[in-house]
Amino acid sequence: MPHSAPGQHSPAPTPPTHAHTTENHWAAVALIAASTFVVVAAEMMPVGLLTPIGAALVESEGTIGLSLVITGLVAAATAPFVPVVTRRFDRRSTLIVLMLFVAAANALTALAPSFAVLAVARVLLGVSMGGVWALAASLAPRLVETRSVGLATTIIFSGIAVASVFGVPAGTYIGAAAGWSVAFWALSCAAAVIALAMFAVLPTMPADQALSLGSLLEAFRNPGVRVGIAITALLVTAHFAAYTYVRPGLEFFAGANASQVGTMLLIYGALGVVGNFIAGPFAAKSSKTVVVVLSVGIALTLALFPIWAATLIAGALLMAAWGFFYGGVSVSTQTWIAHAAPAHREAASALWVAVFNASIALGAFVGGRVHDHSGPRSVFWIAAGIATLAMLLAVIRSPVAAKQEQTT
Repeated sequence: MPHSAPGQHSPAPTPPTHAHTTENHWAAVALIAASTFVVVAAEMMPVGLLTPIGAALVESEGTIGLSLVITGLVAAATAPFVPVVTRRFDRRSTLIVLMLFVAAANALTALAPSFAVLAVARVLLGVSMGGVWALAASLAPRLVETRSVGLATTIIFSGIAVASVFGVPAGTYIGAAAGWSVAFWALSCAAAVIALAMFAVLPTMPADQALSLGSLLEAFRNPGVRVGIAITALLVTAHFAAYTYVRPGLEFFAGANASQVGTMLLIYGALGVVGNFIAGPFAAKSSKTVVVVLSVGIALTLALFPIWAATLIAGALLMAAWGFFYGGVSVSTQTWIAHAAPAHREAASALWVAVFNASIALGAFVGGRVHDHSGPRSVFWIAAGIATLAMLLAVIRSPVAAKQEQTT
């Protein structure tokens, strides 16, 4: 989820790589938020469509779930290097090209006649998504005045939060009404429209010549960054181990049908957006406290799911709690990283994006294997245990303390 404005927490050195703009380009901020929404919605879309995609391609739900693994791994592998490889190119042009790749990847997904073709499409999506996300994470200082950076970054990352919570239920409804491929055609069209709008709206943003492979290594040497990355990995892995298979889980626990699953995911989504915007301001003041609270909430919700989600009402309430707590994970963990390494904002963000997406892949993989061999109960309890580990790590470490240890 974002970086914080300098006025929102203890003073920290401004990244030396580029100066803040003296203008506010809020339309550009909104477009970048829209781009993060589309790429994350595309990544997550199979979650709500596992059953119909599996039926169409004659594959198990666990196998179709691997499409998230593919996308996550590719995004994780490429995200840290996109800012480096494209450092000689204007960020505006780079984002436009990447969004066109996103459009192509979703079109190919919609046309896929087999899992092999689906996998190729998801590889293309992973490359373009990792690039969009990595660049978007560091653009707020180039688009708004210094005092507005915190708000702009929260808006940009809200695209990720909204996609994570609304993209899946929207796809579920579209899939139920018109077929799963229509959901991916809609994403393809949205990506193409955003690319055209970026051409008209985004200001010129020269590439950051200072970013190099050495910057990535320097950011990773920061103990606070490493702790934040570890917490991110644990929380995201726990979440996606369960969330990737939430549809079969709700069908098993509560006897929910496709329409009811879509409704529960919308409830999850609404509370997730609320959680994102509540967590943001508090995380800017104390990312440690927010991360601890969110970790506890996620662990408890996942642990209680197999026990309490026996009715539609109970399932809806648990989905609401889950959405609220997970909705703030991106903004709070990204803020942890920003507090730990304010002078290496872009490099640390690229590493965070890589770990976030690798953890999506790991969670989907672990969840799929457990689901196919032990059933949904085990999936949720194992995920709860992983979230508990994140909570313990957040309790014993702090981004500011870790940074001070590095400098003493």
